[in-house]
Amino acid sequence: MFKRKWLLVALFVLLGAFVLAACQPQTETVTVEVTRVVTETVEVEGETVVVTQVVVETVTVEPTEEEAAPQPKDLVVCMAQEPDSLYPYGGSMLAARAVQHAIFENDFTSLSYGYQAQGLEKVPSLADGDAVLETVEVQAGDQVVDATGNVVTLEEGVTVVNADGEEVVFDGTPVMMQRLVVDFTMKPRVWADGEPVTADDSVYSFELAADPDTPAGKFTIERTASYEATGELSTRWTGLPGFMDSTYFLNFWGPLPRHAWEGFTAAELLEAEESSRLPLGDGPFKIVEWNAGQDIRLVKNEFYYRSDEGLPYLDSVTYKFVPDTNQLIAQLLSGQCDIGTQDGMDVGQSPFLIEAEANGLLVPYFQTGTVFEHIDFGINSYNYGDKLQPGEDGWRPDWFEDVRVRQAMVMCTDRQSMVDNILYGRSEVIHSYIPSVHPLYPEDITEWPYDPDAANALLDEVGYVDTDGDGIREDPDTGTPFHITLGTTSGNEMRQQLTQIFKENMLQCGIDVELYYLPASEWFADGPDGPLFGRRFDLGEFAWLTGVEPSCGLYLSDNITGPEDEINPDHYDPTKTFGGWGNASETGWVNQAFDEACLKATGSLPGTPEYEEGHKEAQRIFAQEVPVIPLFLRLKVAAARPEVKNFNVDPTQNSELYNIFEIDIER
Repeated sequence: MFKRKWLLVALFVLLGAFVLAACQPQTETVTVEVTRVVTETVEVEGETVVVTQVVVETVTVEPTEEEAAPQPKDLVVCMAQEPDSLYPYGGSMLAARAVQHAIFENDFTSLSYGYQAQGLEKVPSLADGDAVLETVEVQAGDQVVDATGNVVTLEEGVTVVNADGEEVVFDGTPVMMQRLVVDFTMKPRVWADGEPVTADDSVYSFELAADPDTPAGKFTIERTASYEATGELSTRWTGLPGFMDSTYFLNFWGPLPRHAWEGFTAAELLEAEESSRLPLGDGPFKIVEWNAGQDIRLVKNEFYYRSDEGLPYLDSVTYKFVPDTNQLIAQLLSGQCDIGTQDGMDVGQSPFLIEAEANGLLVPYFQTGTVFEHIDFGINSYNYGDKLQPGEDGWRPDWFEDVRVRQAMVMCTDRQSMVDNILYGRSEVIHSYIPSVHPLYPEDITEWPYDPDAANALLDEVGYVDTDGDGIREDPDTGTPFHITLGTTSGNEMRQQLTQIFKENMLQCGIDVELYYLPASEWFADGPDGPLFGRRFDLGEFAWLTGVEPSCGLYLSDNITGPEDEINPDHYDPTKTFGGWGNASETGWVNQAFDEACLKATGSLPGTPEYEEGHKEAQRIFAQEVPVIPLFLRLKVAAARPEVKNFNVDPTQNSELYNIFEIDIER
């Protein structure tokens, strides 16, 4: 039935094309008689005579083709969601970002696990000298970042890192510390009303972001000593002493039009039409109309600073809201949409899109993103399972403490089958918390293959064997069957499929897995109530976000969830408490070498040997110890009509419309 529907759609599309061709004006050859007067000068008997005669000729005329007027390039982008606001500090919806790319210039892009300057002259770096580490003297009463990364007022007893990289306890004597200073230079840009963009507009943006009424993250702002204009197009960011920011080169605040918005307070800008509905920008397009519930219309910005390069290529862009996925795809096929964005599609539409591609109707884009699925081991629970005594309700053997069990279970998991059956082979198996294409992925990392024979041999070696012949291994000390549970969120078809595959895989290795599914609000609830982050689970499946910066901090033992006033009995430091119930590391895994490598990386700056080697060593340890089973990267799925050019989906640039200024369309 599915294939028949697609063939009918293709037929209608082709039929429409035929009818359009038949309706075009036809040209024909015509024959006409042309009368012309010819005057000649001749000699007759030695005299010059002028002779005039009328000549009638028959001429065949081929009509000349009139040059067709160029058609305007109007692009229609269909999205599932309508933005809540277009004010850059008004929210973080992906749909809003897609439109903002057209209205505001990108200062940076983050393509393919790296950063690139677009509206700036360059990305600052220590190597080039537009970022420097200064040594400054700090004394009591100064604001600094202490050795744990918190902003504090310096007083006796505070531990800081001095300029030599040593941790020292402040005793009232001034201390020399380092701080970062970074210079940024904008390209000459112009607002859509013709006013030039200035460095002061960037400072204005910083002031708005710092305002308590603006719901923007304050982490970097709190660690900023100053942000100031140093020229018409240049700004300088100075960090607090002790703040070694690994993304210091991004500490530029995208300019906002002070001259147009300075009459509003930060709170008013959240709702004002001039900022939230019809904002003035410096991007390739300017907004002309927002029809609530229907579309947002933009036209070419005649003041765009790259207009002399012929950019943007399009004359207008319409963002159309089509919340129903089937309707969105139907409108793509009929030509009512030119692009369908990722918020309106998912991997479930892959068969439709692949068949449409085979028939030349659409171009689908399948791109691995920055979200990766994984199954986590409850290595060290909190008052659950292995923390209980035999005979107590809920007790289980400490199945996962031995690394060989975790390694065996990884080898028993057919992750490629998950990719092939759930993601149609369009994603990849991963072996760390970043993918193999990341520049910081180590070449010598351990990559566990799917190998049930090797997995069974390893479990035999540990001592978990099937003594009663029922196909399930037992604990050698208590005879307890290797029966464990795996939980994840309900209502997610992808997760239901992958957990079923995992359950079947584990039976090949004599492990019985019972599946259960909970609403996301219950599954992800903070501890001690939530089963996942309350560390009351055997196996837990969910997703984390990765990106340009490797996320080793997710697995630091300092970040293990639990009461922050309670000593962690599994920690190598007998004085170390848990990281608090709102923290990230829920496996309970503790590894001193991993902690040291991760902290070495996160305490260093990009471009230094310590930064690169620390991140690579942390991954080597992680992959060998496998506190979690990394599964695969989720896919970003989008589609476009074949005539759309220069459109693509990038793994680390969240919105696929980041380059709207160079997207083109052939009519």
